[in-house]
Amino acid sequence: MKIASVEAMVLKSPGLYKSPDGVEEPPGPTYMGLVKVTTDNGLTGWSDMETSAPVAKAAIDAPRWSEGGLECFDGLASLILGENPLETERLWYKMWRGSVYYGRRGVAIQALSAIDIALWDICGKFYSQPVHMLLGARHATSVRAYASTLFRPTPEAMREAAARYVDEGFTAVKFGWGVFGQDPLADVKLVEAARRALGDRRDLLVDTGWFVERTPKQAIRLVRSLEPFRPFFIEELLHPEDYDGYARVSESVDTPIACGEQEATEWGFHELIYRAKVDVLQPDLTRCGGFTAARKIVHMAELANRLVIPHSWSSDLLTAASLHLNAFQRRPVLVEFNTSQGPLSRQLARNPLRLVDGRVAVPMEPGLGVEVDEETVARYRIA
Repeated sequence: MKIASVEAMVLKSPGLYKSPDGVEEPPGPTYMGLVKVTTDNGLTGWSDMETSAPVAKAAIDAPRWSEGGLECFDGLASLILGENPLETERLWYKMWRGSVYYGRRGVAIQALSAIDIALWDICGKFYSQPVHMLLGARHATSVRAYASTLFRPTPEAMREAAARYVDEGFTAVKFGWGVFGQDPLADVKLVEAARRALGDRRDLLVDTGWFVERTPKQAIRLVRSLEPFRPFFIEELLHPEDYDGYARVSESVDTPIACGEQEATEWGFHELIYRAKVDVLQPDLTRCGGFTAARKIVHMAELANRLVIPHSWSSDLLTAASLHLNAFQRRPVLVEFNTSQGPLSRQLARNPLRLVDGRVAVPMEPGLGVEVDEETVARYRIA
């Protein structure tokens, strides 16, 4: 079996992504990248990409740069065409080394991640096994989900939104970004309103948005102002590369500190564990290096006794992949469930994931266990 084609696609939603003005749900991503890998015997593997889709497509479609083992500027597809898709570890390193002079982080590793996920999808279909079994474990058949959404602009809107998620069956809700960070006193009132609506038995997660520039001391002050409302964790307080700042914050507060959705490779997560000293690692499978890197990240986290709660905001494809990574862990905690209602979030899968009693079932079908709706792909594809 050989890889016959690697197709990178760009999809565009009819609406622009924006923060909600009130209780209404954000529409989800404006653009999305998709990767489809096809073998010479007709197997296909899929993954979405939460990145700049046109740039990622360029990294995948770029031609070979050299011959004779000097790969370092090559297009990712050119490096794996004709290869055996079951050799995920070798192909990961071949793509990483082949893009090393323009990659290692950012869009190149994100495009590589999507291809890696698609290869694992193919492996599962070839062996007639779900991905988590190929990773090596099924420690869970379902995972508790948290609703992932944006901050609303007023306490009243926060209460109404939180109450709606409770009615939908969620036992945990994360509010992030939006208006948060504009006014410290208003921030406290927004979080307080969410806590009151959720009650004492449900978990509240807070994403403060690293795009708001903070010093470590400002971050510590922020965490302490929110601790009376018992956040499960507080996420992305500082710039993603401020490892030493994260260490100061983590060692100064009781609330668990989370980050990692921007991080990539086992080397980057080694820094988050041992230098930044964060409590919760949030690898995004479409950014960190796919399953091949994420499996190593889970092993490191378990050795260091850290939690891993994958970031999975885009579509059911990424949520399904994250469910497999959760099932592989000895201590699965939560899966992120994007509540956006736009077509790129909700219509890519023919068999969309469902919340039942606050949990989402781990797919048991071969590969990712999610069937892509190619009519939706055709409807929204622009490149």
